Amino acid sequence: PDRALPETTAIASPPSVVFEDVTFGYDPTHPVLRGVDFEVPGGTTLALVGTSGAGKSTCANLLLRFWDPDRGRVRLGDVDIRDLPLARLRRTVCLVPQEPYLFSGSLAANLRLAAPSASAAELADAADRALVTPFASRLPEGLDTPVAERGASLSGGQRQRVALAQALLRDAEVLVLDEAVAGLDARGELLLRRAMARARHGRTTIVIAHRLSTIRGADRILVFEGGRVVEEGRHAELVAKGGAYARLHAVTEGVG
Repeated sequence: PDRALPETTAIASPPSVVFEDVTFGYDPTHPVLRGVDFEVPGGTTLALVGTSGAGKSTCANLLLRFWDPDRGRVRLGDVDIRDLPLARLRRTVCLVPQEPYLFSGSLAANLRLAAPSASAAELADAADRALVTPFASRLPEGLDTPVAERGASLSGGQRQRVALAQALLRDAEVLVLDEAVAGLDARGELLLRRAMARARHGRTTIVIAHRLSTIRGADRILVFEGGRVVEEGRHAELVAKGGAYARLHAVTEGVG
């Protein structure tokens, strides 16, 4: 149950994200995470990699409190997230999912869902930083151009950049990017990687990725297997180590 600290409870800015001995299963008899420990220092980028079902996205689900751990705890700074009002948690942590959902309406209206009181200048700034402006400027009415339900009139990369702009407008201090480049072509991936690099600046960021080209610049990489962290380090040292990460790299990047 929530222990409801005051809405104004102080948290370091940007906060660290800490998993302490976290065990969790959607079915409690079959844990997905098994005693997971890691810390993302404030303002740094951590990448989570591993095969499907290894537990990466479950970490994001627990950080957003879609579920709570069966054992252990998740903290923002020194504060157990179960002690925070959910509204405060959701303002602090923003998820950019693999398949962002856009509503029928203008691009600007979809951006305003993240910050209803945002000014036109703030919308334009977020669109610039998330690289929405380059494609929006080619549309008949710019940011006022209507988009189809679910964003069907936009490409996958364009929808992802709109989702990043929403995260920037919300000004969340913790950003979770869950498989953000899955399914994009090479140009779409390049543009999204540039937008992600801008969005990460000054934020604590967790990147969940299958495509390892997207996380080479991460401050640290954790490799998950069977719900446990089996390796950690930076890209080059993990490739040189010749272990689980090197095997993933060989498969996903066509090496060898």
